[in-house]
Amino acid sequence: MSTRPADHGANAPTEPHPSDATPRIPSDEELARMSTDDLVRLGNQIDDLEVVSSRERFPVPGTRAEKRAERQVAGWFILAVIAGIAFLVAFIWWPWEYRSPEEEGAWVYALYTPIIGVTFGLSVFGVGMGVIAYSKKLLPEDLTIQQRHDGRSKEIDRRTAAARLVQTGQQSGIARRKLIYRSLGAAGGVLGLGVLVAAFGGLVKNPWKEGPESALLVTEWKSKHGERVYLRKNSGVPSDVVLVKAGDLEPGSMETVFPFREEEREDPEHLAEVLRSADSPVMLIRLRPNVAVIKREGQEDFNYGTLFAYSKICSHMGCPTSLYEDQTNRILCPCHQSQFQANEYAKPVFGPAARPLAQLPIAVDDQGYLYARSDFIEPVGPAFWERNS
Repeated sequence: MSTRPADHGANAPTEPHPSDATPRIPSDEELARMSTDDLVRLGNQIDDLEVVSSRERFPVPGTRAEKRAERQVAGWFILAVIAGIAFLVAFIWWPWEYRSPEEEGAWVYALYTPIIGVTFGLSVFGVGMGVIAYSKKLLPEDLTIQQRHDGRSKEIDRRTAAARLVQTGQQSGIARRKLIYRSLGAAGGVLGLGVLVAAFGGLVKNPWKEGPESALLVTEWKSKHGERVYLRKNSGVPSDVVLVKAGDLEPGSMETVFPFREEEREDPEHLAEVLRSADSPVMLIRLRPNVAVIKREGQEDFNYGTLFAYSKICSHMGCPTSLYEDQTNRILCPCHQSQFQANEYAKPVFGPAARPLAQLPIAVDDQGYLYARSDFIEPVGPAFWERNS
């Protein structure tokens, strides 16, 4: 359809166009009795719409050419269905847990994001191409010219416009093309289900299934059988165990540490798993001796000398607070620029974060190795509905 502005200048035609005459506006009762075709004709008059030509793509229904066009259109929708199902299967069942390049199954994990991206993209592409192919191959060909007017549409304009849409659907013949509307319905349903799964898939599991031991309330720093949980460095080799001593850190420095239990020394799989655990990373910071310290109420003995251990999980959105600035004693989250004052119980001083970072109580054993006296006394990371601190 093309549009042209109404010509009101010196070159305006002397003879009025047939559509220039203002049509009689029917009453509400008359509108209710009008058929779809009547409403379309009325809408054309009101909107200054002139139908120059209109031709069915396939005047004779059921020809080979029409069936071939239907199969081509349905092919795109079937592609969308297959890709959508593949997306759902990959999203739910494909191994998604992190594997380092040295571990078995690392290549399978590396394919997770590309696979769900490609399958979801193909599903959307298939639906889009199917709609385009349908409009190109099966919808009637028409040429219309409409005068362009400004202003908000009236109720009668909306009614007649809706009638045009209904008439277009009737003329398209989609009601008798079962292969197309069934494949389109399947593609739309699978694609919609995929969107819902992607949006709400994380809500399928019950986070409170284990009660007080639920994952949101405890971390890997919790002692399981009364054993000590030591602070361990990540050397780059998951099976290596490098414990941290109080004298390992220089004043003004920071080290990322992870939990370690002696009973896990011969379990390389668990040693690697702890390094991947979202709530495991802790920032061990050694302040300079001359730095004034303000401690949080109830956590006055959580540090060991100038050594302070804070969760590396930002209290805003859960990003890693991986930067420490020695001159200002500030911990920085690079995601949304939240800053926490390390010498003042890691309280937020800038950015969107509203709560301090959780502090881990630490101590030193007889051999000088640092260990956690207990788990965090509050949940780490961002807020959730049931959180009471």
